[in-house]
Amino acid sequence: MSYFKYNDKQCYYEEFGEGTPLLFLHGNTASSKMFDGITDLYKENYKVVLIDFLGHGKSERLKRFPIDLWFDEAMQVIAFLEQMKYGKVNIIGSSGGALTAINVVLERPDLVNKVIADSFEGEVPLAEFVQNIKSERESSKLDDGAKNFYIYNQGNNWEQVVDNDTNAIYEHYKTIGKFFHKPLETLGVTILLTGSKEDEFATCKFYEKTYSALLKKVENGKMHLFEKGGHPAIMSNAVEFAKVANTFLNKNK
Repeated sequence: MSYFKYNDKQCYYEEFGEGTPLLFLHGNTASSKMFDGITDLYKENYKVVLIDFLGHGKSERLKRFPIDLWFDEAMQVIAFLEQMKYGKVNIIGSSGGALTAINVVLERPDLVNKVIADSFEGEVPLAEFVQNIKSERESSKLDDGAKNFYIYNQGNNWEQVVDNDTNAIYEHYKTIGKFFHKPLETLGVTILLTGSKEDEFATCKFYEKTYSALLKKVENGKMHLFEKGGHPAIMSNAVEFAKVANTFLNKNK
């Protein structure tokens, strides 16, 4: 297995395929294993790159997650890209990974060609989600589907990962309350915002409204919403998503 260093800790990564690097960033309580089954849709055109953020998957565990979680994960990505010397990469971040991807672009646009931000909540946390997250996460531990997802991604110490994530999300909402350190108006690369209209986490045309507001701040941004599918779109609409992604990433390279 391959690892890179961030703050003297071991972060897992793997890469396969040929071409321009395409980095996939996983969501909260997940790991790079969430992309199992879909990377074959990309590996013929790109060097597929997967990482596990610190505290997740095969990366070194943490006693606690940093409160500014998605910014710290962006710093991990930046450290990785600097160490690998890939040049400009493409990034697909899904759910929490989308927040990380946008932070990477805002902080280091010189390292990124294009970015796809999939199934995320905008610039600030959703109050109704965060205020109930502790009770909902406790319930999820008793749900066979959710528990199997946690175990598949994190292994036997899945509960510690889920609790760390829950605490970080709650503390971030209470003390920081915004996902990005720099304004979206400064985002310097082309971005595609994606989501599913049937996403169980985004009712009442949430993505249409949220993404439309974001795109007013971004010079080179587009939106693509899938009529069907749940959360996140990259998994629930895997084949169609890959077609949309490949078209976007290859247009006017």
